[in-house]
Amino acid sequence: MSEFFKAELKDRFLEYALERSDYFQIYTLYDEFLKPNYSLEYVQKLVREILDYDSTLLDVMGGNGLDIFMLASTSGTEDFLEEGGFMNLYVREEEKWDTFLGQLSGMPKLTKEEKKQIKKAAPDLKREKLMLMGLISAVAVSFLFTLISIFNETLLKPEYVPADEFERRMEQLREQYILENQKLQLDLREAQHILDSIQE
Repeated sequence: MSEFFKAELKDRFLEYALERSDYFQIYTLYDEFLKPNYSLEYVQKLVREILDYDSTLLDVMGGNGLDIFMLASTSGTEDFLEEGGFMNLYVREEEKWDTFLGQLSGMPKLTKEEKKQIKKAAPDLKREKLMLMGLISAVAVSFLFTLISIFNETLLKPEYVPADEFERRMEQLREQYILENQKLQLDLREAQHILDSIQE
């Protein structure tokens, strides 16, 4: 559980004690605030932390073998809560840490003159960024055209066939065409002969 929630719970314990006019068992705090998720020992630990901070915030009686069995508010409880309670202590501690870490960062605040100089330098930075983007774009376009030209030369340009090779291939196709034509004519004659024999 974070320190923030622990501080919140401690304040709620004190507020609960303040609302009651009599002593109550520590088990009541467990039932009211932490029963399903935490143990009774955790409630005892938080009450001990309250007492370690200021033993006058709660009146404690032991019993049933426990050091802390019954609790009640004291006159100091209300004063402590009016001053902000444990949440106020937590917030102040966090503010101290924030201040301390801010001092450690070593970032001195800029003077007005330094801020003006930075603003004057800003247009130069914009121009430099624009020039850099233009240069990067030019390199990218150049690279793209190089890739396209390599692609065109290797894959898209047709292969030229020498004239004698072309003539030889054409002659082969003609011979193949003539052979297929003769075969089809022969098949046609046979089919005609079969038809004639069927009709007679």
